Amino acid sequence: MKKLISFMLAAIIALPIFAQDFEPKDYLPKEFHKGRREAMRKLMPENSVAIVFANPERNYANDVDYPYHQNPDMYYFTGYKEPDGILFIFKETQKGEDGKSYNELLFVQKRNPQAESWNGKRIGVEGAKNKLGIENSYNSDEFKNFPLDLTKFSKLLYRLPDQLPIPANENANLGGLVASFFKKANINQTTPVDRTYMTITGQLRAIKTPEELVMLRKAVEISTNAQIEVMKAAHTNMSELEIQGLHEYVHKIYGAEAVGYGSIIGSGENGCILHYVTNTKTKVGNSLILMDVGAEYHGYTADVTRTIPANGKFSPEERAIYQIVYDAQEAAFKTLKDGSKFSEASAAASKVISDGLIKLGIIKEAREVRKYYTHGLGHHIGLDVHDRGGMATLAENMVITIEPGIYIPANSETDKKWWGIGVRIEDDILITKTGYENLSIGAPRKIEDIEKLMSAKSPLDNFKLPALKSASKN
Repeated sequence: MKKLISFMLAAIIALPIFAQDFEPKDYLPKEFHKGRREAMRKLMPENSVAIVFANPERNYANDVDYPYHQNPDMYYFTGYKEPDGILFIFKETQKGEDGKSYNELLFVQKRNPQAESWNGKRIGVEGAKNKLGIENSYNSDEFKNFPLDLTKFSKLLYRLPDQLPIPANENANLGGLVASFFKKANINQTTPVDRTYMTITGQLRAIKTPEELVMLRKAVEISTNAQIEVMKAAHTNMSELEIQGLHEYVHKIYGAEAVGYGSIIGSGENGCILHYVTNTKTKVGNSLILMDVGAEYHGYTADVTRTIPANGKFSPEERAIYQIVYDAQEAAFKTLKDGSKFSEASAAASKVISDGLIKLGIIKEAREVRKYYTHGLGHHIGLDVHDRGGMATLAENMVITIEPGIYIPANSETDKKWWGIGVRIEDDILITKTGYENLSIGAPRKIEDIEKLMSAKSPLDNFKLPALKSASKN
C-alpha cells in the first residue's frame, strides 16, 4: 500500500511538468491587431471595405509544401497565421440579416481532426474569437453563402495574393474564397485594382508602434549576435553553407522561427552578386566573406550585413575598399532624423564612394560610380524585409536600412588587384525625433574591431564532426 501511495503521489507531482505550456509568451497581443484594424478604418474612405487575403500555400515538391508564411497584412491586422482565410474591415458599421451589427468579419479554415493530426492544430472559429478577439469569425466554407453584398460599397480596397490559381468552383480553400469574393463583388481577376489599399497599408506599416519595435529590436539583436559568433568562428577552410548554418543556428537558439530572406553568404567573387543565395562554395579561402543575414522573430525581420576577411586580416586592397564603404555609411548616418530627405542620405553616401573610387584610380569621374555601387542605399524593414512605405521623407519610428556597398567583379575595367572584392555594410536604423538609433550597432563595423573579434576564441573552435564514410569513397 505504501508503495502504491508513493507511486500515486509521484505521478500527481509529475503532472504539472507534462501540463506546462512552453510556447513563446511574447507574441503580439490581440489588442495590438485590433488597434491596427482601427487605424486602418480611420484612414479608409467613406462607404468602403478593405479585404485582406491569407497567403496561398506553396508546393515544394510532390506532396510536400514549403513552410507556410502568412501574408504580412493578414498577420498585421489579425494575428492569424494559417492559410485559407479572408478578413473584411468595414469603414462603417454594418447590420446583418439577423439584426446584429458588425464592422469586421474573419473567415478561417475549419477545424479538422484528421488534418490536424498531420499538420498541427488549427485555431478554428472559437480560437479566432477568443485568441484573436474577432467576435464575428466564421469557417471559410461559410463564406460562399454568407449574405454579403459587396457591390453596394463605393470602394473595395484589396490586393490579390500573388501566384494564385483561381478555380472554376467556389470552395473553402483560398482560390475558392477569391472566386466567391469576385462573385459577391461582381468583378474578376482582370478588374483594375484601386491603389488606396497599398497607400493606406504602406502609411500604417512604415511607422512602427512600440509593440513592433520590441519585436524588431529582438530580431536585430539576434542577428547581430549571430554576426559576432560567426566572426569568432570563421576560418579559411569553412564553406559558405557552413557559415550560413552557424548564423541560422544562433538564430534558432534565440527562438527566431525563420530568416526573413534567403541568407547571403558570398565569399570572394560571390560577394559581388547582390542576391547570391546558393552559398555552395566549399572553401572560402583567403577572401572576404559578405554575410547578409536577417533573423525573423514572430514575423518581424532584421537585415544586417557584415563583410569580414576569412583569414582574420584585411589585405591592403580590401582595407581600402572597406574603409570607403564605412565612411559612406557614416556620411549617410549624419543626415538622418525626423523630417530629413532620404535623398540627402543617398547623395552623401554616393559622394563618398565616388570620391574614394576616384582617389584609388578605379573610376575617373563621379558618374561612373554606378559601375561598382549598383543598388539603392536602403529600405524599410518590418513584417517584410523590404517593408511597405514611402521613404522620400523620413519620420520618427520608421526603421530602415542603410547599406552602401562596392562590388568589383572579375574582368572589371580596373586593375586586377581589385577584382573579386565585394563589400557591403548594412545596419538597421530607427529614426528618432532628433536623429537616429543604430539597432545593429552590437556587431562590429570598424576594421580594427572586426580583426580583434576574429582573433577571439569561439565556443565552436573544438566542435568537430566525424568525416562522412560516403565521402571517402569519392
